[in-house]
Amino acid sequence: MNSSSLAQAVTEGITESTGRERPMPNPSLRRWKDRMLMGLIILATAATTGTLLWILWHIVSNGIGHVNWSFLTSNYTRTGDTSGIWPMIVSTVYMVVLSLGIAAPVGIMGAIYLTEYAQPGSRVVKVIRFATESLAGIPSIIYGLFGLTLFVSTFKLGFSILAGALTLSIVILPVIIRTTEEALMSVPTAYREGSYGLGASRLYTIWRLILPGAMPGIISSLILCIGRIIGESAPVFLTAGMVARIPDSVFDSGRTLTVHLYKLTQELFSVHEWNQAYATATVLVLIVLTLNIMTRLLARRFNKG
Repeated sequence: MNSSSLAQAVTEGITESTGRERPMPNPSLRRWKDRMLMGLIILATAATTGTLLWILWHIVSNGIGHVNWSFLTSNYTRTGDTSGIWPMIVSTVYMVVLSLGIAAPVGIMGAIYLTEYAQPGSRVVKVIRFATESLAGIPSIIYGLFGLTLFVSTFKLGFSILAGALTLSIVILPVIIRTTEEALMSVPTAYREGSYGLGASRLYTIWRLILPGAMPGIISSLILCIGRIIGESAPVFLTAGMVARIPDSVFDSGRTLTVHLYKLTQELFSVHEWNQAYATATVLVLIVLTLNIMTRLLARRFNKG
């Protein structure tokens, strides 16, 4: 049967089933619609990418010339004698390590409970997921006020690195739970069935099979949470304070890089202060880009393994 006969048979079948002849689509009109939709997609992609590149270029081009070894390793004083960001880097590292140390075990264990132990569709699962989704949508300033009320005032921690880390751990906890849960659910069910069929316990199956299979997603979520911690400002200056010196312990106040950038933008009275702000923003941008690249590389390496 040639193409004309096939088209005629299809037309006759449509006529018999519907009682009327359905018009055939116009190929040129379809191609025009496809091209228009593709053009809109390309335009949206170019606008998004172009805006991102323009922002990055504006920040880096104005700040990279003022980033040097002295700027990264010296202290900061209000008098302008030294304008380094080393105390802020140390405070940021403290904040990242403490926040992840608190939120990661709780989030990962919560995700394991939801996927491996809890009854699917139960009321407990619905309540936990509703709570995590609600927490993920709360503005960060609300977290800051909550941390100020609970950790700083009620628990008498004062403005300290520990109070800020406890607050930020609540901020990133929903992200860790949701991403870890999705990573665990992406592990094939056959792994579980095969392990249980061989007589392995549930704990052994989770530790030896499920977690290694979900490790790329878990590591990616943790690295992205590091970027979230570094980028937060409102919860930090309401709980950790703004003291621009190296904290002696987690009970001392400290200023992270983002809070330092915020303070600099409030004091832009000279060209030197503008240069400091751009240089600090450049360091933050480079850190976030490095974290995103590390996420891709680690995920690709685990997938190959």
